[in-house]
Amino acid sequence: MSNFVFVLDTDRRPLNLTHPAGARHLLNTGKAAVFRRYPFTIILKEACPDVPVQDLELKLDPGSKVTSIAIKQGNKVIFGAELQHRGQQIKNALLSRRQLRQTRRNRKTRYRQARFLNRTRPDGWLAPSLQHRVDTILTWVNRLRRFAPISSITQELVRFDPQLMQNPEISGVQYQQGELQGYEVREYLLEKWNRRCAYCSIENVPFEIEHIQPKSRGGSDRVSNLTIACHACNQSKGNQDIRDFLFCKPDLLNRILKQAKSPLKDAAAVNSTRWALFHALKETNLLVTTGTGGQTKFNRTRLDMPKSHWLDAACVGQVESLEVLTSNPLLITAKGHGTRQMCGTDKFGFPNRHRTNQKSWFGFQTGDLVRAVVASGKFARRWVGRISVRSRPSFKLASSKIFDVHPKYLQVIHRADGYS
Repeated sequence: MSNFVFVLDTDRRPLNLTHPAGARHLLNTGKAAVFRRYPFTIILKEACPDVPVQDLELKLDPGSKVTSIAIKQGNKVIFGAELQHRGQQIKNALLSRRQLRQTRRNRKTRYRQARFLNRTRPDGWLAPSLQHRVDTILTWVNRLRRFAPISSITQELVRFDPQLMQNPEISGVQYQQGELQGYEVREYLLEKWNRRCAYCSIENVPFEIEHIQPKSRGGSDRVSNLTIACHACNQSKGNQDIRDFLFCKPDLLNRILKQAKSPLKDAAAVNSTRWALFHALKETNLLVTTGTGGQTKFNRTRLDMPKSHWLDAACVGQVESLEVLTSNPLLITAKGHGTRQMCGTDKFGFPNRHRTNQKSWFGFQTGDLVRAVVASGKFARRWVGRISVRSRPSFKLASSKIFDVHPKYLQVIHRADGYS
């Protein structure tokens, strides 16, 4: 069953959500019109008598890559969504920009004095890839508040212990010692990997320190991401992902990943943003309560719920019983709002094109979801997809096929808002 449908009155005030069949009946009889496609919202055409509006509870389960959302009416779950973040894409884009600027400065101003301490950061500053998670969650909280009578918010305020995740038996003073107690990094890696190349197991040759997840692909310098390799294997792997490099050797891949231990980037991201999100939610002037990860798991197990992101959100906080009335959550992916970069570069960082600062052409902009009715030609039929605009009247439409179409054949279904 699909999510319940948001309903607005003639003054655009939120009413109780309605069953999809009820929304279909209102649309077919002409009593309502489509107000918004995502999330699907209808607006009444005639004023209705005062109908009691029941307060709803919005539940959030923030994660590093996916944040799950659920709306609860009493003990009934009537709406679910999963919001996929783009934090890693932002990190990669900033890393690429930094590398391009560094090479350009070395070419143009090689004798300029370094100025790397000329900036200050305000209290509570978060990296852009982390601040993005807070901002996107807050965007959807405010968006759902406009379409539904939400009176309270429940957030899972989970906290991870990275050292306990890597060593379940750690305790006491061991928290202060760390993995490298009594070791240098190189000697520690030689002992950890038994003085053998991690990829070919060769011994008694000069070894090089190797990043399991390359730094160019988001890897870090943590010892959990380092191994030792001979020169030939290190050069052969290059900056490939280890899953691509050992695609034909699944046993070796599993052994290396298990021995290297799981990365802690996701846990660190959640730890860094949990309080920033909580304070941002408090500024909505709604009642904000919190729950723990253990409480969520206990509720899900007690209620015999399947493991999924959006059902985890429904189990956050104090839950006595749940009746799930939907099984098809809205899948949301953050896409961004385009780029402000005016000078396009090739893969080596040299400028090769210029971008215009105008985003809208002929009433359309890149990312709009449109309906195209092509009357004749090779692609004569009805199409629905997203467009990429150009300064000339020939847009690229991405549907089941990709082709160019004139804007006179297009009708907007949903304006680009940074999400898909």
